Amino acid sequence: MRKGRKSHQHRPSGIKRLLEKLFSCHFLFGLLSLTWLIVRTGTKPTRAVYPCQKVAAANADSWLTLLVIPFFLGLTGSQPKKHSNPKRISWGLGIVLLLFFAIFTFKILTSGSSTSQSISGGKEQGKMQSLQGVSSDLFVVENIDGTDNGFEKLIALMQEQGLNFYEREGKDTENGTHGLIAKDDLIIIKVNSQWDQRGGTNTDLVKSIIEAIVGHPDGFTGEIVVADNGQAQFGARGRGGSLDWNQNNARDRSQSMQKVVDTFSDSYRASVYLWDRITKNRVGEYSEGDLQDGYILDSTPSPRTKIQVSYPKFKTEFGTYISFKKGIWDQGRKAYDSGKLKVLNVPILKPHSIYGVTAAVKHYMGVVSDKLTGHTSHNSVGLGGMGTQMAETRMPVLNVLDAIWISPRSGPRVSYSQAVENNMIAASIDPIALDYWSAKNILMKVAKSENNPYADSMNPDIVTGGSFGYWLRLSMDELNKAGYETTLGDENIRVFFPLQKSS
Repeated sequence: MRKGRKSHQHRPSGIKRLLEKLFSCHFLFGLLSLTWLIVRTGTKPTRAVYPCQKVAAANADSWLTLLVIPFFLGLTGSQPKKHSNPKRISWGLGIVLLLFFAIFTFKILTSGSSTSQSISGGKEQGKMQSLQGVSSDLFVVENIDGTDNGFEKLIALMQEQGLNFYEREGKDTENGTHGLIAKDDLIIIKVNSQWDQRGGTNTDLVKSIIEAIVGHPDGFTGEIVVADNGQAQFGARGRGGSLDWNQNNARDRSQSMQKVVDTFSDSYRASVYLWDRITKNRVGEYSEGDLQDGYILDSTPSPRTKIQVSYPKFKTEFGTYISFKKGIWDQGRKAYDSGKLKVLNVPILKPHSIYGVTAAVKHYMGVVSDKLTGHTSHNSVGLGGMGTQMAETRMPVLNVLDAIWISPRSGPRVSYSQAVENNMIAASIDPIALDYWSAKNILMKVAKSENNPYADSMNPDIVTGGSFGYWLRLSMDELNKAGYETTLGDENIRVFFPLQKSS
């Protein structure tokens, strides 16, 4: 009889076998989730708030609570003493407690506090823990005019959230060595120069950005180029852009981009380059033996967005050869250095008569050659062409949006008389999130406050064919297909403001 009972125990029923298989699957799934959480988060705990990490943590939590802990409790509570191994049980319980502590720490980390105020979806969520390098983080500084320390505040705000403006040398500092700008980088500051008065990027803001770059804590030894392509057409004079307008967007209206750069050029390698000058010149790459300044043109248009990608290559005043796509060309070594070329995308936020909004994405119309592409570049904006242009040439390391003066009615031409003072700047690694949030929460609000009947043309949530919201999503699709993390929607964007100090 004993043998019969023992034999029966080794032949579990079909239901019991199924439960055992399910248990083993859930056990393996939980273990893999915990492994993923540990490996993926690694030495950067701020990654813990990534969506995939949160899912893995939830799975691991369930694994511990429903499977592992009950299993070990069963060992200690229901197993006969002769089958117990106290040493193994102690080790097992220790491991469980350690894993439980890891999950608990993870949850504390993802709901911790920071020194800045964060909102999500337009509603205050209190103080939230930051993300490191996540493209749906957006940083906003208010009550600035460009001549003050507004950009410094922006850098500090980003750093509080783990996004360092400066890449540092040597051992780890308090905020790590990784950053956007190294001391020996070549930085292209892409501005809007096609229109004068309030239609172009604020030159006070650009000056403060250059001051921040040359103030690199390791000592700046690199190079700065302020550049744009006004397409040699339209613009304030009907001939395209200028980096030396008489009437500029600044407190001192005579302060042009050229004059800003001139204040630094005696001490640093800083210059301007108006790509209008070369926008009609089709050339080959440096690697093909062509050292001429001009534009590289892809042979075929994108099948989705119809843009024929184009980009400038040029020699700076200091003899540096730059390919916007491939990087800095070393004529001696016959090689490119792509990593040392950085782009800061610094557009002005304004309405656009055709495409609704000019901001970070639309601003890349100042990188292409509309002349060489037969004006198809501009036509492609409504199909997401600027997303293709960004993805296939060079993504900015940071997008800094000038919302100091805003047109509540029309654009891209913006006169002094039609602009209203708004005194804000915003920045993000993600150009899509930046455009979505700023159009909805800055430009639209100003337009509606001034009773603009066309304010809805700036609404990123309207997705009818040809609308701003429509082509912004197509641009996002292009970037995401290329492997960049971009997003939109209130629920997907976390916005950080500096906390106001109490008096």
